[in-house]
Amino acid sequence: MPVTAHFTQTEHAVETRRYVGRFAPSPSGELHFGSLIAALGSYLQARAQQGRWLVRIEDIDPPREIPGAASRILAQLAHYGLHWDGEVIYQSQRHARYLEILQQLQQQGMSYYCTCTRRRIQQLGGHYDGYCRTRNLPADNAALRLRQTTPVFHFHDRLRGELYTDKALAQEDFIIHRRDGLFAYNLAVVIDDHDQGITEIVRGADLIEPTVRQISLYQLLGYAVPTYIHLPLVRNEDGSKLSKQNHAPALPKRDPRPVLLAALQFLNQPLPESWQDMTLTALLAWSVAHWSLDAIPLETTINASAITSAFSKGHW
Repeated sequence: MPVTAHFTQTEHAVETRRYVGRFAPSPSGELHFGSLIAALGSYLQARAQQGRWLVRIEDIDPPREIPGAASRILAQLAHYGLHWDGEVIYQSQRHARYLEILQQLQQQGMSYYCTCTRRRIQQLGGHYDGYCRTRNLPADNAALRLRQTTPVFHFHDRLRGELYTDKALAQEDFIIHRRDGLFAYNLAVVIDDHDQGITEIVRGADLIEPTVRQISLYQLLGYAVPTYIHLPLVRNEDGSKLSKQNHAPALPKRDPRPVLLAALQFLNQPLPESWQDMTLTALLAWSVAHWSLDAIPLETTINASAITSAFSKGHW
């Protein structure tokens, strides 16, 4: 039986399927070229559907956050002309909502405490085996796991088609509240996307794997499941993902148009011939009008290292 839904005014957007997209960065550093691909792709997809585009700051993991990064991210989005609708939502201000759902799951017997270590799970091959399901452990020094009753083994991606996951991953009782007291990403993102009325999630392909867990939680909670588009990742020459962890340079603060053109090229979108004569607003409007989801490649061979090197050398 689904957990009682928390009805909000934004829920009506899901029921009528009015398009609502979002960009949800974590404040662990400033936006880089890889971040821009996710932001621009979600923005253009939303605007091409005459929909709303929301921004949410996923500041749910304080140890990974950098002071001031959230405000700098918002300034970067504004500098690149990616203006959002409505107020920015911060996960750090939504703990009461997450706790409400956790309590409902516990009351319905859909979660349990677990003290298994990462080392034990790694020794099992990387997937949790449900060892603590029937142990009735107390909350002390324990994580809270979802009792998986609605595993999802595949889902449809509007860019990539039908995607299948590892069966053991789909059936795993995953963590929804961490041992250190922090709320788990999979729990927070599902609740937030539901409450904000998100109808489609456009994000990087590095988040394909947790999608089946999130869909299973949507279904358990009785929420409408959004559609998904996972964009190609920007990779370094060694094949690693361009990321804050490997010191990807922040987006330049100069003229944003050349960088946006590189991002459009990465997404295999048409480029205006006279972009030098366009304002930033005109360039983005042109890109919305010519947006083609079908043109986006699953992988790309663009030289990310050359682009980021140009950032650092001040060429852009």
